[in-house]
Amino acid sequence: MRREDRELTSALAAASADLLAYLQRRVGQDDAPDLLGETMVVAWRRVADLPAEPERARMWLFGIARGTLLNHARGERRRWALADRIRWNAGADVAAPPADEGAEVRDAIARLDPDLAELVRLVHWERFSLAEAAELTGIPASTARGRYARAKDELRAALGVAVDA
Repeated sequence: MRREDRELTSALAAASADLLAYLQRRVGQDDAPDLLGETMVVAWRRVADLPAEPERARMWLFGIARGTLLNHARGERRRWALADRIRWNAGADVAAPPADEGAEVRDAIARLDPDLAELVRLVHWERFSLAEAAELTGIPASTARGRYARAKDELRAALGVAVDA
């Protein structure tokens, strides 16, 4: 086995549980394993780009997982648009699913601009620092700080949380 293959195997072994959790929080229990598999395939194809330092390798893998999620989201939007057209043409009456615990917060995050929502998820769900989240999303840290502050303000307003002065 080549050195870079061993290093990627090691990096994937170290990060796979975190990557799976990252994916599960975004797409659910059913789709996450498939997306993890796609992430691994892309990582193997790009093994020559694997950073040598373990934390950089972990960030690299999360970047690949994020790209996999973006591709998945595009496909989901196309599928939902098709389903909506079919329902519209069939005249189906569709009921909203019942709310569950934490749905209010998840819904508030989902209503944020997608870039703001992803920052909130990376910081609070994935436990990345704001600087790491900025790097993962490809924006300067100063931009991330501003967006994160805006996201917090919008979430407070959406959830009716008062700010202590």
